Amino acid sequence: MKNSKKIKSVKFSSSKVTFWWLMVVFIFFVSNISATKKPKRILSMPFEMAGSYVIVKVKINDSSPLSLILDSGIRNTLITDLESGDKITINYSNVKELMGLGGGSQLQAYTSDYNTIRIKNLKLDYKTVYVLQNDVFNLSKHTGMKINGLIGVDFFRDYVVEINYTTNRINFYDPSTFVMPKGYESLPISIESQKMFVELSVLESDSTRKQARMLIDTGAELNAWFQTFTKNSVHKPPKWVQGTIGEGLNGLITGRYGHIPQICFGNFCLKNPIVAFPDSATISGIIANSHRDGTIGSELLSRFNLFVDYMNRKIYFKPNSKFKRPYSYNVAGIEIIQLTSLFSLTEVFDVWKNSPADFAGVKEGDQIIEINGNNAFQMTINEIRKIFETPSKHPLNLTLRRDNKEIKVQIDMKDRI
Repeated sequence: MKNSKKIKSVKFSSSKVTFWWLMVVFIFFVSNISATKKPKRILSMPFEMAGSYVIVKVKINDSSPLSLILDSGIRNTLITDLESGDKITINYSNVKELMGLGGGSQLQAYTSDYNTIRIKNLKLDYKTVYVLQNDVFNLSKHTGMKINGLIGVDFFRDYVVEINYTTNRINFYDPSTFVMPKGYESLPISIESQKMFVELSVLESDSTRKQARMLIDTGAELNAWFQTFTKNSVHKPPKWVQGTIGEGLNGLITGRYGHIPQICFGNFCLKNPIVAFPDSATISGIIANSHRDGTIGSELLSRFNLFVDYMNRKIYFKPNSKFKRPYSYNVAGIEIIQLTSLFSLTEVFDVWKNSPADFAGVKEGDQIIEINGNNAFQMTINEIRKIFETPSKHPLNLTLRRDNKEIKVQIDMKDRI
């Protein structure tokens, strides 16, 4: 009887162990499936680049395809220019003054609510669109390609948006299924006036490390700029050059360029980047109404592949092949535009005061004919800009056309910072 009881006891224990073992295997199997489940991709689309700008094709209501710069520094969509072949139907409700950076006067734009923005088969409903009364940006001339305007934070609101600068593709994902991709880091983002902010670590020349609250701005073609209003702001470096930083909604933004030792985006640190410090008058209106230390722009952001999760307040990032590329600035001090999209005819739009180009006698309105003996008509506007941004021990030789006369100048291209 004892042996019989033992046998029964052994059989009972064995079945119990088998049951729990099967449960462990089942739980592991289910959890493993969950861990490897990929987020649901809603849409994938290519994008073009103009410099470090991301250019996307969208339709507004029943419009023809429009080329817009992806600009997370503004809230809505802003139409700046419509050419003869562009078709769009929108209803205006009123006229609004737009407030932004720059030292000029405020811009007025027609306001239209409840529009549908179509990105391939994806629809973003009930979106506000602004249409400028006058095209003050001249984005097509500055980029050398057709640009109709800017699309802002509306682009990011409803989905997790991947910007892959390696493949030049944007992917939209369902936020409810999204998990952090392998190899990426994350940082929390905060929302102020619907715009996205992130905290970065900055190392100064005196070895002081500071936390800086920065606007994420894909529409600012620079690494970063810092305000100098507050007591704890990032200090201007001892070596700098004065120049044009960009163009805001309210005019040109001027200031100083220089190196700082380090900017860290999470644990990824960019060494000795060139950053800007805008003049107080060109940013005072915005900074006074915002708790921010500055802006990170497209030059820095394009060194990473990004996932922006607006709904869950997260940004995910991983360095790409552009992470260690050299930093640059406008050594020559020449701002240029392309007069026509039909062929490359480049004109001097502005000359930085006290820049090498200024000392060489280059003037606004000069047309660029030759660069170091090479025909400028065979170069894109971005190729010419790259030449102006490359320091050299040798002078840059330009042939210019001014008042129907050809003028030759030499520009000192030594690095000044």
